[in-house]
Amino acid sequence: QVQLVESRGGLVQAGGSLRLSCVASGRTFSPYAMAWFRQAPGKEREFVAAVEWSGGSTYYADSMKGRFTISRDNARNTVYLQMNSLKPEDTAVYYCAARQTIGLPTSRYAYRYWGQGTQVTVSS
Repeated sequence: QVQLVESRGGLVQAGGSLRLSCVASGRTFSPYAMAWFRQAPGKEREFVAAVEWSGGSTYYADSMKGRFTISRDNARNTVYLQMNSLKPEDTAVYYCAARQTIGLPTSRYAYRYWGQGTQVTVSS
């Protein structure tokens, strides 16, 4: 099976930056896409960004566009999320996910594998 492990998050002041990483392990890890989701207290898990594994094409939620950047390192089986200009409303548990099927969907149910989540807190 595939395991995804996110790096530790952190506490960041508004306007600051943070980079998350997620390392995948497994017998034959070869996803079509990897993505980041987040879940704030009392809210449903929401899509953040996705990256196509081979070609590197990306797709972002509107609220993250221009501030967040998703990237991947195929050789290291790692996906990154660079977060800039952070806002208090970005506070959430961030999860990485992977899927084997074509597409960059925004639905959490389209992704087969998930990390354990990491807490990101943005203070005002």
